[in-house]
Amino acid sequence: MANFVSPGVYVVEKDNSDYPVSINPSVVGLVGFANRGPVNDATLITAAERLTQVFGRPSETIYGQGLEGALEILEATNSLYFIRAASDDATEAKALVPLGACPAAELTASGFGTSAGLVLKAQVFDENGIAQFNTPKTYTIPASTPSVNTQGRAVRQAIGGPFDGAKLFADFDTADESVAYIGGGFAGSSCQLFLSAFEVDGSTPVNVLKALDIAGNPTGSLSSVVQVRGTTLLADNTNSSVCYEVESLYPGAGYNRGITAAGGFSGTAAVVQRLGSELAFLGVEDEGAISESYKVGLVDGASFIEDVINTGRVDATSEYIQGRLIASGEDFDAVPLTQFADKLSLLGAPVTAYGVGPAEAVYTVGWDGSYGGGAAPGASPASSPVGASPRFCKVLTGTYGLAGGDSGIPTVESEVADALIGEALEPKTGMQALDDDLLNISMAAVPGITIPSVQNALVTLAESTQNFLAVVAPPYAIGGAQEAIEWTNGLGGDRTGAISSSYAAVYWPWVKTFSPFDGSDRWYDPSIFAIRQMCVTDEVADPWFAPAGFNRGRLTKPSDVEVRLNQGDRDALYSGGNVVNPVVNFPQQGITIFGQRTAQRTPTALDRVNVRRMMIVLRKTLLASTRQFAFEPNDSVTWEKITNVVEPLVDDIRRRRGITEFKVICDETTNTPVRVDRNELWCKVLIKPTKTAEIIVFELNLTNQSATL
Repeated sequence: MANFVSPGVYVVEKDNSDYPVSINPSVVGLVGFANRGPVNDATLITAAERLTQVFGRPSETIYGQGLEGALEILEATNSLYFIRAASDDATEAKALVPLGACPAAELTASGFGTSAGLVLKAQVFDENGIAQFNTPKTYTIPASTPSVNTQGRAVRQAIGGPFDGAKLFADFDTADESVAYIGGGFAGSSCQLFLSAFEVDGSTPVNVLKALDIAGNPTGSLSSVVQVRGTTLLADNTNSSVCYEVESLYPGAGYNRGITAAGGFSGTAAVVQRLGSELAFLGVEDEGAISESYKVGLVDGASFIEDVINTGRVDATSEYIQGRLIASGEDFDAVPLTQFADKLSLLGAPVTAYGVGPAEAVYTVGWDGSYGGGAAPGASPASSPVGASPRFCKVLTGTYGLAGGDSGIPTVESEVADALIGEALEPKTGMQALDDDLLNISMAAVPGITIPSVQNALVTLAESTQNFLAVVAPPYAIGGAQEAIEWTNGLGGDRTGAISSSYAAVYWPWVKTFSPFDGSDRWYDPSIFAIRQMCVTDEVADPWFAPAGFNRGRLTKPSDVEVRLNQGDRDALYSGGNVVNPVVNFPQQGITIFGQRTAQRTPTALDRVNVRRMMIVLRKTLLASTRQFAFEPNDSVTWEKITNVVEPLVDDIRRRRGITEFKVICDETTNTPVRVDRNELWCKVLIKPTKTAEIIVFELNLTNQSATL
């Protein structure tokens, strides 16, 4: 505390308003396989639409029922973490997007814009052969262009640049600004550029133009009129040329472009389009609809593609794809450049170009649309492959479907178990990613997977973290009640050890539910609906209420149960040391979860799901509410502060019918001198949990007429 040594008025603020925090008890963790999405990451999903967007649609072809379970549970909670497991065989889907060169010409150094004047007329045809101007565009470059002192700058000021944002553009050589280059704003072998040069009277031709060849160099003799085609740069079958490679951000077959049985699109594609006179447009088309879009370019002044779609996955913005420039099959560290040709020349890789016109493309072109020579727009271009680096390049417009992705879903049981169980060492994989206090998971399952090693690993993880309840089920079609009991007790099927833990709960039999994604009924793992009803219980009551019975355990979506259980079956499943919670189809009330035992075999309060779930919530709340007392003085003042936080917390649970009586002890009786010397502070909380009325008995007594009631 501060020492006040001079006269004055001082204000000291102390915060003694500690109170218990609130914990969401309905956070679910699911582990399973999917055809797309992040691998081995606990991904927060808050809505069904988000689940299918990130991880794709469920399907019977996907091992297990992770996605199906997530969709059902998301109807009862908005907090679910899905961990997608995958083997090392998982690969990304890819597409090769070709680059193209824009048709361009050189305006030789003749002092236009500085000492002489010039009139240029231009027409540009896009990749579809459509003229971009109703009448040829006319540009006047006066003899003295304001604010410039070189011809190249004068021409660019008159026409405009950079080329990404215009149908026609101009640029200049940074090494010799007296030379100007004029190009069409569209790339590829179907694009054309027509240029005519005149004196300032607009009618006297001036021979100052040269077409640029594939290497970006002027060819032939000077002319007043040129016609130039663009080029398409293609990767050959050895992928040794230059191209732009796009791949899915994560591995999976769900990114592969295809057609659904209904005739719609499936998978992902990269779409390169134009938006009027704006920058190049790169979109991600997913399931036939544009899901993401970016304005991108290959020059300064635009967001470079590599920076936009997650090359290296640094500061990722896209959820679907990433891209990179490829040369000789290897990544190339591309950066924005004024002239993308500079980068291509640095690659040192052969470029195969198609659609190059003759070496000397000189034509007599009438601006009324008549042609005195050469080929009309849209005619088949000549094919003359050469190795070169064009001066102006763009990614070609088109839709490029991704292919070749593998989801990494194993078929061998041992490999399935390895992928789902994962590794506990960083970075954690599989279900080990659930071991994170920040996730606050209270229930977990691996739906549709009944491999004993996987279920045992989930139960072990629940016990070691003490954070969640593991929900499991016997396999589908195991038989009757006796077979389900024997399997749970480790005496039948492929299970050799009993499930025995208060951090686990077993439900059976499986239930029939209609799957809109498959268009048919499917048998679903009952653990899905057990967790679903736990979330429903949290919504309509509290975690310490039993998620069973007709009030909170009735299932409305399933249409049937795999095995119809009678009273004898239910007695056998639920008594005599057996721990299977039956799912029963009652004739009038419908399909209902009619049990809430944990898998603990010892008869204590923790052999019930409602008590275990209450203890999970209470433990988490205590930890979060009392961490601030660590390193405080271990004396009566701190003991009283802790008591003042814990008592209201437990009393609130009592008032909400979770416990019937409690007592909090944090004084010298719990903090003995030995414990204080060991820097330990102990607080004892005595709790009488509320018991559920699972067995209701009406005793009917008959008396004779003379009895007094």
